[in-house]
Amino acid sequence: MSITHDARPISLFDRKIVSRALVDSTAKLNPRTLIRNPVIFVVEIISVLVTFVFIRELVTGTGGAFSGQIAAWLWFTVLFANFAEAVAEGRGKAQADSLRRTRSDTMARRVDDTGQVTTVSSNKLRVGDVVVVDAGDIIPSDGEVIEGIASVDESAITGESAPVIRESGGDRSAVTGGTRVLSDHIKVRITAAAGNTFLDRMIALVEGAKRQKTPNEIALSILLAGLTIIFVFATVTIEPYANYAGGSVPVVLLAALFITLIPTTIGGLLSAIGIAGMDRLIRFNVLATSGRAVEAAGDVDTLLLDKTGTITLGNRVATELIAMPGVNLKDLAEAAQLASLRDETPEGRSIVVLAKEKYGIRAHEMGPMDAHFVPFTAQTRMSGIDYKDAVRGPVSIRKGAVDAVLAFVGSQSVPREWNTAVETISRSGGTPLGVAQNGRLLGVVHLKDVVKGGIRERFAELRAMGIRTVMITGDNPLTAAAIAAEAGVDDFLAQATPENKLALIREEQGKGRLVAMCGDGTNDAPALAQADVGVAMNTGTQAAREAGNMVDLDSDPTKLIEVVGIGKQMLMTRGSLTTFSIANDVAKYFAIIPAMFAATYPQLGSLNVMGLSTPESAVLSAIIFNALIIIALIPLALRGVRYRAVGAASLLRRNLLIYGLGGILLPFGAIKAIDMIVSALGLA
Repeated sequence: MSITHDARPISLFDRKIVSRALVDSTAKLNPRTLIRNPVIFVVEIISVLVTFVFIRELVTGTGGAFSGQIAAWLWFTVLFANFAEAVAEGRGKAQADSLRRTRSDTMARRVDDTGQVTTVSSNKLRVGDVVVVDAGDIIPSDGEVIEGIASVDESAITGESAPVIRESGGDRSAVTGGTRVLSDHIKVRITAAAGNTFLDRMIALVEGAKRQKTPNEIALSILLAGLTIIFVFATVTIEPYANYAGGSVPVVLLAALFITLIPTTIGGLLSAIGIAGMDRLIRFNVLATSGRAVEAAGDVDTLLLDKTGTITLGNRVATELIAMPGVNLKDLAEAAQLASLRDETPEGRSIVVLAKEKYGIRAHEMGPMDAHFVPFTAQTRMSGIDYKDAVRGPVSIRKGAVDAVLAFVGSQSVPREWNTAVETISRSGGTPLGVAQNGRLLGVVHLKDVVKGGIRERFAELRAMGIRTVMITGDNPLTAAAIAAEAGVDDFLAQATPENKLALIREEQGKGRLVAMCGDGTNDAPALAQADVGVAMNTGTQAAREAGNMVDLDSDPTKLIEVVGIGKQMLMTRGSLTTFSIANDVAKYFAIIPAMFAATYPQLGSLNVMGLSTPESAVLSAIIFNALIIIALIPLALRGVRYRAVGAASLLRRNLLIYGLGGILLPFGAIKAIDMIVSALGLA
C-alpha cells in the first residue's frame, strides 16, 4: 500500500517514518498528551506504579525480577500503542514534507492602481493585490484569474502530470500558489495572505494537526473509559476477598491483572484508525479537514452534484451550426466568428475555434473594416461587431441568448426552422445561441455540455452502494432532464439558486439522511458548508474550497465512491477491532483468574483448563500477549478492514465470527504458548 501523490511512494512502514515514529512514541509519554487516550493513560499510570514497586524491591533486596518484567512489558505496551498512532501521523507528516518542498518564496510582479508593475516577494502580497504571471512563472499565491487564460502545471499539488486550463469568468478561475504557468499570460487577484494559502492549509491537514474526534469515536472512548472504571472496582475488590480467605495478592499481580482486563487493544489503536482513514483519503488525492468528515462519508445516503464543472467538463462547447433557409452555412460560421472575437467567455472562444476548424474561417484583417466590437456582458447576454463592408455597407452582427437576439432583430416573423432548431437543441440538453445580421436571423449555434467520460458507470456504482444521486443545475428543466439522463443520475433540480440547494440539503437532512455535496462554484459554497460531507473541486473557486470539509485535488465528483468506501472501511475497522478487543478481554479474564486464585480457592483449579503453571506465569504471559497483540494489529489498523458492500446483518455476523470468535480463541492458545516459554526459561 503506498501513496503516489509525490513521485516517491510512501510504503506502510517506510524506514524514515518508523524512525520518526519511534522518537514520537517516547514524546507521547507526556501525560498531558496521553490523557487524550484514557485507556493508555491508565496503562501509563500503572506502569509508573509497578516501576516504583520494582525499584523498591531492588533497594530492599526483596526480589524485583518478576515486577521488573511486568514493568518492562507494561512500558512496552504504552510505547507501541503510541507507536501505532505515531506511524499513522508519520505518514501524513511525510506527505506534508513533500508538499512543503513545493512551497518557496517566489518573486511576484504586482500591479498597482496606475498599472505600474513592481517586483516584490510573495510573502509581501496581501489579499486583493493583483499580479501578472507569464509562461514559465510560478504563481506566487492563491488567487482568482481576473484576466486571460493559461495552461497551468498543478502536478506539485495534485500529482497529475497533465496541465489544466485556468481562465477568467467562470468556475475554473482559482489558481494555487506554487503551481507553474506553462503558456500564455494571466492576471491574478490574490485571495490568501502568506501563511494562509491553500498549500499551507493542505500541509496542516495532512499532518493531522486539526483532526477532531468523531461522535462515534467519542462514544467509543466513553465506552472504553466505562469498562476501565468497571475493571478498577473488579480488581480493587480482589484483595479483600483474598484476605477473607486467608490469602493475599501482591500489588504487582493486581496491577498486571487490571491491565490485561481493560480494553487496551482498541484503546491503543483507536487514534491510529482515525488518522489512517484520513491518510487513505490523501492517497486518492482527497483532503479531509477532520476524521469526522471521513466517518460521515461512510454513512452518506444522498449525493448532490453541481452540474457545471462537476458532472460536465465545465465549459459549454460549440459543436454545430444550423443555418436558416437561404443562408449559406459558411456565411453563418463567418458571422458567428466575427461576433465572438471579443467574447472572452469559454463559449465564445469555442465558436471561434469551431468556425476555424470545421469551416476553414481564418483570421480577418480588421483595419480596413473600421470595426467596432460589442463585448459580451451579463446584462445584454450578447456579443457582436459593427463594421463597414465595401459592398454591403454597414454591417451589424449579434450573437447571444435566443431571446436577446430576437429582441435585437425586432418584430419580424420568426422562421419555423428557427423554433425547431432551438427546441431540438434544448431537448438534447444543449444550449442554443442565436446569430443575426442587420436585423435578419442567420441561424443557431449548438452549445453542448460535455458530460465527463465514464461518469454514468460510476453513478451506477454509487446506486449499488445505496446512495441516491441528485444533479443540481441552473439550466431549464428540459436541458437539465437531458443531461441527467445522459449522466445517469437518479434525480435533478433545475433552475436552482443557492437558496434552493440549501433548502434541498436541509430537507434531506430533516428526513434523517446524511448528505454529501460536490461543487466547485461560489454559488455552491452555502450548500457545501451545510452538507454533512462537502467535497469541493480543486478546480473551483476559493469560496467553494473553503466551505467544504473535503477538497478533491483531481476534481472528479465520482471520487465520492472512494471517499464513501474509505469512510465505511474506517467504521468497519473500528467495529471489528472493538469486537476483537472486548472478546479478547473476556477470554483473558477466564484464562487468568482460575490460575491466579487456585491456591486460595482450590475449587477454581478445575477451571484452569489451560493448565497455566503459576499465578505469576499466567499474569506475565497475559501481559506479554497484551503487548504483542497491539503490534500484530498495527498493520490492520493502518490498512483498514476490507470494505464489502453487504448489509448490516451480514456485516455483524462476519464481525462476530471472525473478530468475536477469533478474539476469544486466540488468547487461549497464545497465552498457553507464552506460558510454556516463560516457564521453560524460568522467568516466573
